[in-house]
Amino acid sequence: MKKIATVGTALALVLAAQWGQAADQPIPDEQLGLSKTSVYEVPDPQTFEYRQADPFSGGILPRAYLGAPPQVPHDIKDFVPITRESNMCVGCHQQPDLVGKKKVKGQPTPLPASHYVDVKSNTMHMGRYNCTQCHTPQATVKPLVDNTFGKKRVK
Repeated sequence: MKKIATVGTALALVLAAQWGQAADQPIPDEQLGLSKTSVYEVPDPQTFEYRQADPFSGGILPRAYLGAPPQVPHDIKDFVPITRESNMCVGCHQQPDLVGKKKVKGQPTPLPASHYVDVKSNTMHMGRYNCTQCHTPQATVKPLVDNTFGKKRVK
C-alpha cells in the first residue's frame, strides 16, 4: 500500500512540475483556433458585384443542391428593402393561375403553392413575405468552401 502511495505522489509531483512549465509558455497566435493566421489579423472581405441582369432576361440559375430555393437571377437593388407593406417581388411573381404549370421562357417564376394560404383565393402566406431570406441574388464571388453537393437524389 505504501508503494502505491509513493508512486502516486511521485507521479503527481512530475505532473505538477510539467503543468507549471507549460503555464509559463505562451501559445503562439498561429496555433490558436482553426485559422493558421494571427487572431489579431482582420482580413479584408473580397470585393464582389451582383449580377446586373434585367428581371425579364435573367434566365434560370442552377440550384446549389436538391431542394434549394431558386436563386434570384436579376438585380434587386430597386426592390429592397422588402417589408410586409412593400414587397415588389409579388408584383411579378404572385401568379396563382400559373402554380403547378410548366414555366414559360420570359415569364417570371410564379410563387409555389407553399407560399399561399389559399392559392384559389390568391391569399399569400404573410410568413413568406421576406423573399431574400431564402432567395438570394447572385454575386460574382469565389465560394468560401467547395460545394460537395451532388445532383443525384439520396435514397
